[in-house]
Amino acid sequence: MRVTRIFQVRRPHPSSIIRVQEKSERGVTDHMKKYVSLLLFALFAIPVYAQDSQLIPREILFSSPAKESPQLSPDGARLAFLAPNGKGVPNIWIKTLGKDDDTAVTEENHRGIQFYRWAEDGRHMLYEQDSDGDENDHVYSVDLNTKHIRDLTPFLGVKAMGLLTSLHSPIEILVGLNLRDPHVFDVYRVNLVSGAVVLDTRNPGDVLSWTVDPEFVIRGATAFDPKTGATIVRVRDSMKQPWRDIVTWPFEDSLMFGQVNGGSVIVDFSADGQSLYIVSASHSDTGRLVRVDARTGKKLDVLAADAQSDVVPDMDLLSDNYRPLVLSNPATHQIQAVAFDYLQWEWKIIDPAIREDFEILQKECPGFLRVISRDNSDSKWIVAQTAADAPERFYLYDRKEKTAQFLFADNPEILKYQLAKTKPVVITARDGLNLVSYLTLPLHAESKPFPMVLFPHGGPWWRDDLGSNWSYDPVVQFLANRGYAVLQVNFRGSTGFGKKFLNAGNHQYGLGMQDDLTDGVKWAIREGVADPKRIAIMGFSGGGYATLRGLTKTPELYACGADIVGEADVKVDLLTMPSWWAPVKTRWIRRLGDVEHDDALNREISPLYEADRVRAPVLVANGGNDPRVNVEPTEKMVAALRERKVPVTFVVYPDEGHGFSRAENNMDLYGRIDDFLANCLGGRSEPWKPVAGSTAELK
Repeated sequence: MRVTRIFQVRRPHPSSIIRVQEKSERGVTDHMKKYVSLLLFALFAIPVYAQDSQLIPREILFSSPAKESPQLSPDGARLAFLAPNGKGVPNIWIKTLGKDDDTAVTEENHRGIQFYRWAEDGRHMLYEQDSDGDENDHVYSVDLNTKHIRDLTPFLGVKAMGLLTSLHSPIEILVGLNLRDPHVFDVYRVNLVSGAVVLDTRNPGDVLSWTVDPEFVIRGATAFDPKTGATIVRVRDSMKQPWRDIVTWPFEDSLMFGQVNGGSVIVDFSADGQSLYIVSASHSDTGRLVRVDARTGKKLDVLAADAQSDVVPDMDLLSDNYRPLVLSNPATHQIQAVAFDYLQWEWKIIDPAIREDFEILQKECPGFLRVISRDNSDSKWIVAQTAADAPERFYLYDRKEKTAQFLFADNPEILKYQLAKTKPVVITARDGLNLVSYLTLPLHAESKPFPMVLFPHGGPWWRDDLGSNWSYDPVVQFLANRGYAVLQVNFRGSTGFGKKFLNAGNHQYGLGMQDDLTDGVKWAIREGVADPKRIAIMGFSGGGYATLRGLTKTPELYACGADIVGEADVKVDLLTMPSWWAPVKTRWIRRLGDVEHDDALNREISPLYEADRVRAPVLVANGGNDPRVNVEPTEKMVAALRERKVPVTFVVYPDEGHGFSRAENNMDLYGRIDDFLANCLGGRSEPWKPVAGSTAELK
């Protein structure tokens, strides 16, 4: 879009004028004083926007994607994708390539489908669905011939995790279920035709994920020792042979691949089943892709490494899989490319056979590219193209013809608007640690410093980046479009930067981690980016905790804060964590500290016990069915703030869990955030209005 810079008169935000008019009964003098005050604030504080910088409607930013997640059928003849039905709820659709015969094959009308895949027989479609955010996912199948939908795991209160399919057994799937023991996941073999569910492999109590060999036999496991915190690679030679541990790393030498539910350090078996490809930080600070002997665990080769970055996790947040982002051929098990991410994602090509394909695609489709689906002949690929300032785009790539055909963008309406650029910056913490961070500035703003939103990531063992599905962030674009600079700081303990950086966050939750966020804010002030009087902090989950912690630890820094599903009492959330987190509870204690038995530590790092330090307005949002963050401490925090006359907006969505799935609830939430930040920081906004279908309850 052509950029036009113009001069225009700065004027107060309309909502500010409305507030003055509402209070006019206090008298003309007060009215004029307040009006002049607001006008002066607008004249000298609010950035000027050129006409090309249009206000992007929230409906465009946060509604369900028009189409997303395309996947090829095994024979390459059909394309599946997610798209809203007539009620605006995402469902699975299928079309024949080259035809306009799009047909919905599922009938979800309340919570949209977010994770699905083809079964290898090409006749069944598989998808996962929970109940109002309780995270007890079931696996469903759709028979594309009969349109019959079947719950393949119809067990009340049982969670399905780690769905596996294989060309070797096209009418079967393997899936983890905590049916026998709610704390651990055994593997069950499910027949797609008969629906029979048979126990395949029993979990001894410490296995986080399972890996199949080329014959679709469970032969590998990633385990986590709950006593020592060690990560273990475990193998067996066949179904009838005993398991043996071939690689063990102590806690401090292991990355999050081996310490999280659904996490796997194993990428794949070799085609002959005699060796394993794993991610290891042994004898290295960063996680490298190495090949080890499947009998002895001896390292045979280092296939790919980066001095500043671990192998990127390909975490599917919706299916609880946390595996290395490694491109391999599912038929030949040939490793083809490995992704790394220091400042920005990049591929290291291993297989020369795909080098030309990537070179052609990179010319046609600039940005970071991922092969997200391929047919069984490997002649057709679905490629996702991502960039920080554009929606995700999808292409059908013909390897024989070397041509890329554009399919669709997940949010085509956003293409009508110019989006802000995000750039990486490295901030030095007070102790000299380098913090890879990301800064997004509003478009066409003529005046600095800006009002700023510090936007810490969740986890806290996660990271912000410029890669894959998280490169275009609608929340960041929403904030920048409203006139705010956005700062995302990868504080110590963030993943992806090697084990030293990860371990630097041990026992620093709410302490050194929070100091890193504070140092990021002070950097932005020194650089002239942030107006020190107009800084907000906002985050989700671990970022919501950081919001509450920031408002209590450094209340002088923030004009307001928005906490979405963040914890207020760390001990309570550890005590009430989901049963299936039991195998990795040791990791939480080793990284957080033993808040269950150290009450002084818990009171030091839990915002609830320092609520009296909060000075600024707070917006708090929770899901009523959240299995990860207990709502009761949040309610106590809100009550404590209100007792001290701190303005609090508290909204609960009873049909949501840890994060919100329904578009209506997200639309309601971001409408409230829009108004909240405008009132606090003086940015522009689209006024909030009730959203039909939202279940929001103001408390």
